[in-house]
Amino acid sequence: MGRRLLALVLAAVTGAAVLIAPAAAAPPRPSDVYRPVRGPAAPAEYRYLQKTLPGESIPRHAHDLAAAQARQLPATGRRWKAIGPTNIGGRIVSLALDPIRADTLYAAAASGGLWRSTDAGQTFHSVWPDSWTQAMGAVATAPDGTLYVGTGEPNPGGGSITYEGTGLYRSTDGGAHWTPLGLRDSGAISAITIDPANPRRIYVAAAGSLYNGGGDRGVYRSDDGGATWERILTGANEFTGATEIVVDGDRLYAVLWDHRRRPDVRTYGGVGSGVFRSTDGGRTWQRLGGGLPAPGPDVGRIGLAVAGDRLYAIVNKSSGPFEGFYTSADAGDSWTRTPANKDLTDSQSSFGWWFGKVWIDPRNTEHVHVAGVALLTTKDGGTTWTADDKSMHVDHHAMVWDPRRPGRVYLGNDGGVYRSDTGGDGGWVKASHQPYTQLYSAAISPQDVTRISGGAQDNGSLRSWGGDGFNEYLGGDGEENLINPTDVDNVFACYQYGNCFRSTDGGDKLTYFADTTTFKRRNWFTPVVFDPRDPKVLYYGSEVLNRSTDGGVTWRPISPDLTGGPGADPIYTNYGTITSIAPAGDGHTVYVGTDDGRVWVTKDLGATWTKLAEGRPWVTRVVVDPNDPEQIWTTHSGYRSGSPLPHVYGSTDGGRHWRNLSGNLPAAPVNDLVVARGGVLYIGTDHGVFTSGTGGGRWLRLGRGMPQVPVDDIEYDAGHRRLVAATFGRGFYELTTS
Repeated sequence: MGRRLLALVLAAVTGAAVLIAPAAAAPPRPSDVYRPVRGPAAPAEYRYLQKTLPGESIPRHAHDLAAAQARQLPATGRRWKAIGPTNIGGRIVSLALDPIRADTLYAAAASGGLWRSTDAGQTFHSVWPDSWTQAMGAVATAPDGTLYVGTGEPNPGGGSITYEGTGLYRSTDGGAHWTPLGLRDSGAISAITIDPANPRRIYVAAAGSLYNGGGDRGVYRSDDGGATWERILTGANEFTGATEIVVDGDRLYAVLWDHRRRPDVRTYGGVGSGVFRSTDGGRTWQRLGGGLPAPGPDVGRIGLAVAGDRLYAIVNKSSGPFEGFYTSADAGDSWTRTPANKDLTDSQSSFGWWFGKVWIDPRNTEHVHVAGVALLTTKDGGTTWTADDKSMHVDHHAMVWDPRRPGRVYLGNDGGVYRSDTGGDGGWVKASHQPYTQLYSAAISPQDVTRISGGAQDNGSLRSWGGDGFNEYLGGDGEENLINPTDVDNVFACYQYGNCFRSTDGGDKLTYFADTTTFKRRNWFTPVVFDPRDPKVLYYGSEVLNRSTDGGVTWRPISPDLTGGPGADPIYTNYGTITSIAPAGDGHTVYVGTDDGRVWVTKDLGATWTKLAEGRPWVTRVVVDPNDPEQIWTTHSGYRSGSPLPHVYGSTDGGRHWRNLSGNLPAAPVNDLVVARGGVLYIGTDHGVFTSGTGGGRWLRLGRGMPQVPVDDIEYDAGHRRLVAATFGRGFYELTTS
């Protein structure tokens, strides 16, 4: 998330910021960039507040229970087709090499399942059941080739923190078949280690649920291949989980981490955070001191690497910044803090909890890599460092050394999988086929069905034209994307918090326009929409509604603040914003939804406004019938704690009366709704796409062949009878409708 936001060239033209893509140098940003929350915390805060009810946490197993409900619904319609991107990638949280098959690598994608490469990391293919959770935490292989996967991402950021895991799984045939091994209450599994002397002895570091205390968290051991489990290291409190477990001869090392997300604040550190060692197989444990930070509330996430008696640890503060890098030459009895280094400090930015990883070259214990925004490398045991944030994507999470190929290293980061044949000291080559991009939005064109664009988590705004395959034409976290339905070269793209651009040449040159809108607060995903009658008319939502009549060149506010004002959360200061805009086809009616559950309408282009609803969960979408401005729908996010609040409402009288249309839908957030021919409804949810031919109430799963993955956005092309879905973890999918 700390990557350069705009891999583009900035020039001042007639007072406007114009960006020309592509280029390698990072330009100065437009002067008024609005980013109240930085780094991976931004999508995490957005996602958390969106997926919860105000003042409540996410109920235990909410995601898994809703998935089971979704699977029970009958399916209808044709087969979904994956349409890319395959060349962009997405966040990789763990890597493992197959000890039996040369050049075979397994990669765990944050919300995209498990993938296998048999060509040394060039191309990847799924080896994980489509119908199971796609949230990954760790992958490991035993000496006999048995494969283990722990579900649930342990890194509490980047948009997928609300998708907790369902435990540990095993495959003995390279991922063709899987067996559940328990630890269902682990929430997120951070590491799996198999005893090299005994393949049936498995150790698991369970990070635990970020939202609910207790459960399966700490360090677990199985002596029977996963049939039974014993917790051998318990944390100091109900939110202390384990992030590392290392077997080194007769010694065990573990890292524990206090971390939780409450409704009002996050706490990513505490007295339970520390490095622990056992010399008796896990029966007893000693917290290591001898120079490491003493127990206290400011000890955050720790990364640990072990090579015999040589140990390295990176320590971050609870608030996120770097605390120190430490080395031990006596198996952890004593530690020395290495000299201060600006590159190393800066690599952790303000969110060291996003990383927490150290890797030692198995052939040289002085050669060490550290995960950060940049990849940090030392060749002298931590005395000096170099930073690489140019030769590959940034934000690093996984690394594995190939024992068959001296100098060959695989790296997993927010851009996917990379390989180096020079020990990780440059020479990085990106995988060419890795279809697990996390998408927030989609845009399609009725004029050209080959044109698709969309916003991707930490991979910018992507387009299917103008390059070889999909290519990034605006950086940052890609958000709203639009293609003018009457002119395919007139496109719009945004990165986080409504920093939006327009283009008249398909995105080659981009002009910044967010500085001409009126705002005090803007949502992390700021809505921008065309008027259905005239694409030169656009609407842009902050806490007020902005309108443009000249294609986005100039803007004026046409509403007061339509929210309840900023929220109390000291981290997410931009709460209280417009989240959805629905202009009707009559040219003067516009509906608006907000993150604090309000629905509004104006029937005179903003001269007067009427509140239609309040007190609802986060409004993800307001939709108006293209032929009837009185027929409207609203969809809502939030996992419920037994609450009867609907996820879908409908009204036939302009919002004066509402009907609950949720019916038999799974109890999960609904993210989008479109109205198709004949009044057929399609909705995108955290558990796929559903359809109703009866106006709601009775829903069916739509199509076959889409994995159980969140769908954040769906776009409908009536003329070509197609539906395009933007999934958060598996790229774009397309389906031909009836």
